[in-house]
Amino acid sequence: MFTGLVEATGALRARDERGSGYELSIATTLGPLEIGESIAVNGACLTVTRTKPGLFMADISRETCERTTLGRAPLGATLNLERSLHFGDRLGGHLVSGHVDGVARVTACILVGTSLDVTIAFPPELSEYIAPKGSVVLDGVSLTVNRVSGGELSVMLIPHTLAVTNLKALEPETLLNLEVDLLARYVVNSLRVQRSEQGHA
Repeated sequence: MFTGLVEATGALRARDERGSGYELSIATTLGPLEIGESIAVNGACLTVTRTKPGLFMADISRETCERTTLGRAPLGATLNLERSLHFGDRLGGHLVSGHVDGVARVTACILVGTSLDVTIAFPPELSEYIAPKGSVVLDGVSLTVNRVSGGELSVMLIPHTLAVTNLKALEPETLLNLEVDLLARYVVNSLRVQRSEQGHA
């Protein structure tokens, strides 16, 4: 589990084919890292398989490439990184699984003072899990939804978030990994099961 609070950024140094997937090489100051530990990379939970000074490697499957932006990110791309939550740690964002639900697309960025109001189109099948004042994760960053309308949501990025994450580089057509709120998922799925049981009663 993660919190959606980015600890550091890294840079994609290589993406090499490995069997049915790829090995990512990521440069970062996040270390020291241990083999087998989980790292959220732009919101996707990956396992550290190898390390070198200032560098760690993680494998991704072709499915992960298709469901996230990690298969298409250019070499040199800045990546948001977060180590997994330890029992007893302070939960500063919200509970994040690191399982990306879909790829969202930035449609507008408007500067409001020193903050950035960003509008994002999300996959329609996720609409029932997204609500105003609810939480979403975008490229591994825990954010509060300000507005939802017509298949789009908006978030406000404060100067701190812009300073410590890769979201500072957002522009229209940028693709982002999106994970919906876990609590929203459980509530919606529970209600769906209840309705189904009532329909068969």
